[in-house]
Amino acid sequence: MNHEIINGEKALSFLLSIFVSILILCPPYAWAKREHVIHFPNTVYELNIYKIHGKKPGKTLMLIGGIQGNEPGGFLSADLYADMSLETGNLIVVPRANFYSIILNHRGPHGDMNRKFTHEDSSQSMEDKIVTILKGLISESDYLLNLHDGSGYYHPTYINNWRNPLRFGQSIIADCSEYRIPGSDEVIALGAMAQDVIDEVNVHIKNELHQFRFMNTQTDNDQSSHKEQRKSATYYALTVHHIPAFGIETSKFLPSIDLKVWYHNLIINAFMKRFHIIPESPNLTLDPPELRYLIVSINGNIPIVINKEDNLYIRKGDAIHVSHIESNYERGLSLDILGYGNLNDYRKTFTIFRDTSMIVRKDNHTFVEIPIKVADKGVDDEVASRLATRKIEYLRVETNGYQVLIANGETLDLVMGDKMKILDVFPPRPESIIVNFKGFVGNITNNTGEDRGYTIDTATALLKRYSLNNKGILYEIVVSDDDKTLAKFNVRLTPPKLDYLVFKVNDDRHILLRSDDKVSLSPKDKIYLEEIRTTLYNGDGVHLRVNGHQVKQGESRVIRDLGIDQHNQIDIRKDSLILGKVFIQASEK
Repeated sequence: MNHEIINGEKALSFLLSIFVSILILCPPYAWAKREHVIHFPNTVYELNIYKIHGKKPGKTLMLIGGIQGNEPGGFLSADLYADMSLETGNLIVVPRANFYSIILNHRGPHGDMNRKFTHEDSSQSMEDKIVTILKGLISESDYLLNLHDGSGYYHPTYINNWRNPLRFGQSIIADCSEYRIPGSDEVIALGAMAQDVIDEVNVHIKNELHQFRFMNTQTDNDQSSHKEQRKSATYYALTVHHIPAFGIETSKFLPSIDLKVWYHNLIINAFMKRFHIIPESPNLTLDPPELRYLIVSINGNIPIVINKEDNLYIRKGDAIHVSHIESNYERGLSLDILGYGNLNDYRKTFTIFRDTSMIVRKDNHTFVEIPIKVADKGVDDEVASRLATRKIEYLRVETNGYQVLIANGETLDLVMGDKMKILDVFPPRPESIIVNFKGFVGNITNNTGEDRGYTIDTATALLKRYSLNNKGILYEIVVSDDDKTLAKFNVRLTPPKLDYLVFKVNDDRHILLRSDDKVSLSPKDKIYLEEIRTTLYNGDGVHLRVNGHQVKQGESRVIRDLGIDQHNQIDIRKDSLILGKVFIQASEK
């Protein structure tokens, strides 16, 4: 008999007995695991990812909040699940996918992040880099919920301007009702899953207007009104990784943030129950408080990031406002600017005239102090020296009612016809620098190339021949000093288009039309143009034009008065821009 084999069997038996003893003696929570991963730390793009593994194995649900920054119900709800402990299953929680847009309270200052989930990965912008990370997390998941706040209230039939098939609020959205996985007989019953959750949740919602409905965008259908969803996170998850994926939309019209968060929580909890992901509460982990960074605005300008090791350098008389404390705790935080205000100066504005410090506390525990260094204005001092030696990091731009930062080398996406103004670079530089929008002339009589401070109409004020590739789509902004290039930024223009328009006909029915749609009406019909929705930020001046007649939103006209007969084309315009067209045929009924 082989003694080596006998000894090997005894050794294996011994190891197995130890393993079984560990299973018996160690409590179940020894197998639970929590991970916190941070990408782009200490920047306005910081991406926090929380992976929560339950005591018992199970499926993985991914929650994405804040992919669009002006939808707080989604990211505040997701935030509540980052601290959760689980009995069974796993969670991947990304509370603030687009933190920069959240700071600005903007849907997407560099374009809608939820329209960047194409099959190809890109590193052109910070948003692209974040999307690539989110795609990797989706590949680790079994289910995806993308949390949003939407306009109005979704309803499968047109009831009024704010309650119709093109509104999103109070809905669970999927790209189809049933999805057959290519090359197999397996079908993902998205509609049935959503309806089960809706039936469970609506029992707790007494207000009929607030009850949820299933919205099937039919994204792959050629007749779909939502083809843009083909670039969304849910469509990517469904068609690339073949996992059930849903958009959850509470209404922006709800009376309070608390109500939005509660409705989101009802939906998430119902999906977790259906997917057999079982929470354990409360989480008893108590870590020491730690500051990651502060978001500080100086004189009302775009916020900057101050790390826990930094000093804040300002000039005498500058006003500072701390809008966000990023810590490993969400609650119990306060900030005290010594010698100003009171014990809690968080989210308050103070004009600073002398050196001081900012104290950050968790409850009654001070855990970081950040010095504020003040210098007199108009002299070459430590502040000027520090700023002059730093590389240009951002271009500060005003567009569509917001100030935004474009990082060096990044691209700002606008709709052609949007207006913008170049404000300054950050950090500020000496007067000798030139900020030149290639293709724009601010002062025709004295063209120095300096384009800060001018309002730029992207539809009429740009010279196409100076665009990259001469296509009038991509333009460069170059920052230089004595012919030395210090930084470059891009502006990419997308042609504007009609989303939809709504006619009210004879005060008794509505017709909703997308671009290229056709409709037959009687010459006696009176149409009231109830709404025009376009991709332009500012819809002022958008109108219909047919046979020389102009019709603005809020106006009524009779079909025969417009001279409409056989399939007349109606253009939707703003100034010289044509945004879309619809066709009306006048026919006796």
